[in-house]
Amino acid sequence: MRVIFLGTPEFAVPALRALRNSSYEVCAIFTQPDRPAGRGQKPVASAVKAFGLNAGIPVHQPEKIRAIENRPVLESLQPDFVVVVAYGQILPAWILQLPRYGCVNVHGSLLPRYRGAAPIAWALLNGDAVTGITTMLMDEHLDTGPMLLHREFEISETMTAGELAAGLAEMGAELLIPSLDGIRSGTLQPVPQDEPLASYAPRITKDMSPIRWDRDAQKIHNQIRGLNPWPLACSECRELRLQVLRSATPDPSLKVPEPPGVFLGASERGMRIACGAGTVLEITEVQPAAKKRISGREFANGQRIKPGERLFSS
Repeated sequence: MRVIFLGTPEFAVPALRALRNSSYEVCAIFTQPDRPAGRGQKPVASAVKAFGLNAGIPVHQPEKIRAIENRPVLESLQPDFVVVVAYGQILPAWILQLPRYGCVNVHGSLLPRYRGAAPIAWALLNGDAVTGITTMLMDEHLDTGPMLLHREFEISETMTAGELAAGLAEMGAELLIPSLDGIRSGTLQPVPQDEPLASYAPRITKDMSPIRWDRDAQKIHNQIRGLNPWPLACSECRELRLQVLRSATPDPSLKVPEPPGVFLGASERGMRIACGAGTVLEITEVQPAAKKRISGREFANGQRIKPGERLFSS
C-alpha cells in the first residue's frame, strides 16, 4: 500500500514514524518550504523534512501544492492513500480524488469541535479539561469530512500547548494505522460530523500575546499556557518586555483588594500578581528580553520588587 505523506511540524512526525514502521510504503513526503528562523533568520527545514531525509524518503517542498506543475508528480506516485497531518495548506479537489482509498487527516481535536489551524492552543485558551484526536476522510472544506476514529485526552491544569501537542501527536500516531486498515478492509464506516456542534480554531497570532491584568486570573493562566511555546504571553514590566512562560493554577477562593498588576509578594517558586476581580495569579517562569528563562521568584528577587508595587499595567 503506497502512501503520500503531507505534514510539516513536529506534531506530524509521530504519525510519519508510525507509517514508516508499518507495512505501508511511504513513497513520498510533501512538506512546507524551509522558512527563516532564529536570530539569524536562516532557512530551517521542517521536522517532517528532517525525518524524511534521515529515513531516505523522497521529500518535495512546493510553495503551493495546488500549483499545476505538481500534478504530474503526485499522479505518477499512484498512491493508495494520502495522509495529511498539520501540513499547512488547503488541498485542491484533484489531490483529494487522487488516492485509491482517500485522503486521511489526523486532527488535534474532537471534531466537530475546533476545526481549523490551531485546535490545541484554543482548547487551552478556552480552559477545556478534555480534548482529543480525530481521524477523518478529507473533503473540499476545512475539517468537515466524515470521521473515522477518535480518542479523548485529559488536559492537566498546568499543561502548555507544546506539552499537549506532544501527547496528542503520539495519540494520533496510534490511531492512524487502524484508520487506514479499517478503510481498506471495509470494517470502519465513516461517520458524518454533527454540523450544529461545529466550532472553529483560527490561527494564533502575535497580537494575542499581551496580557491584560484586569482579566480574571484563570483566563490569564489559560492565555499563558495556550501561547506556550509560541508566540508566548508577554507584558511590559518596568519598561521592559517580559515573556511570561508558566503560571500556577489560580486559587479561586483567594481574593485581594489591590488593583490589577500589583506585586503581592514572592512565593516558593514564583511571584503573586493581583488580577481582575480581586483574583491572584502565581507567575512561576519568565524570560526577560534577551536573557535566559528564570523562575518568577528569581526575577522578583533580582529586581528587588517590593510588595505593593504596580509591576504591570493593565
